[in-house]
Amino acid sequence: MPRWAIVIAHGDAESSSYHIHKELEGTEGEALAALLSTVEAFQKASREKSIKRQRRQVFRVSERSYFVRVMHPGYSGQAHFTLAELVADTHDDDLPDTVMRKGCRSGEGTPSDLQPSDLCGGGGI
Repeated sequence: MPRWAIVIAHGDAESSSYHIHKELEGTEGEALAALLSTVEAFQKASREKSIKRQRRQVFRVSERSYFVRVMHPGYSGQAHFTLAELVADTHDDDLPDTVMRKGCRSGEGTPSDLQPSDLCGGGGI
């Protein structure tokens, strides 16, 4: 079963901090549902008076990435949430140790001539 992490980034470009907000195991659909639930709950006001004064904006960056901006009198917050699939793990026999394919791992290529298909998962960015 695939493993996923919801990664959150806080701060400005010069001083961003990233951490894993939540890890889960399941299908891509289940992971996407967890991401959307996390985005929906981020700094959401719970009291009626606060709900009326708070402005929340959610920007979809990609299918697996959302940026949330919350504005409230005297306070504003923002965070970037990304759903990431675990594709390499040095302590898991079911996963490769690196994102490079075996041919590249053995020195048959240099980073400058790697293509997106040389990465685990075969995809690009």
